Amino acid sequence: MRVVSLTCSNTEIACALGCAEFLVGVDDHSDYPVAVVSKLPRVGPDLGIDIARVAALRPDLVLASLTVPGHEQVIAGLRAANLPFFAPEPVSLEDVYDDVLQIAGRLGVPARGAELVQAMRREIPSPSPGRRGPKLLVEWWPKPVIVPGRRSWVSDLIASAGGENPFGARELKSTPITDEEAVRAAPDAVIMSWCGVRLEKYRADVVYRRPAWQGVPALAGRRVFAVPEAFLGRPGPRLVEGYRALRDIVQSIERFSASSI
Repeated sequence: MRVVSLTCSNTEIACALGCAEFLVGVDDHSDYPVAVVSKLPRVGPDLGIDIARVAALRPDLVLASLTVPGHEQVIAGLRAANLPFFAPEPVSLEDVYDDVLQIAGRLGVPARGAELVQAMRREIPSPSPGRRGPKLLVEWWPKPVIVPGRRSWVSDLIASAGGENPFGARELKSTPITDEEAVRAAPDAVIMSWCGVRLEKYRADVVYRRPAWQGVPALAGRRVFAVPEAFLGRPGPRLVEGYRALRDIVQSIERFSASSI
């Protein structure tokens, strides 16, 4: 089977399913697993996919996406070229699990899909009902500050880790916020997970220098953390790593709170 993946998450799902050998091309952003993607032809960035290049690879299946605004034009190009594709649009952790199962079915390895989902479920527990933990503001972008809303698997990850998304009541995938909204939300921690930025380029001082945020508990307590966008922004198997990072942050806040009593 010949498969072209147009997003990092789909590339990682295919590899986690043991189907790396099916991949004949990937998008420019796919960077994991390195040993696999470093050898594959590239078909352009996620919002600038070269449809002709995809077609030239003669795929039996194109793994596309609708998770980011603008992906619709890529889907339109695939349709116009009459290329077979699957384009998930997960907005919850359950959606991510379902997408893994659907991709596994399309790749002819449904049993592996079930095993992968079971492994993820073992690592990411269900949220404790009624629990209100520390408020974690995940920051997709620093200027303007963009955060996930309720229609994001990150809200589910935060809840599973024992925390609360201060903007989790908004019926949106993501949303820009003002300084005033950040102050009112009073997050206990700010988590930089800047999209498209390498971890070594994340700069906590950008957050700490915001004049209007100085009274926010996260800044007052020096609780600005960095979690790779690869662990939080990609709806695939490495969300387990994102959950672990969020859990550790929640536990560190709770330990500090307990020691301060």
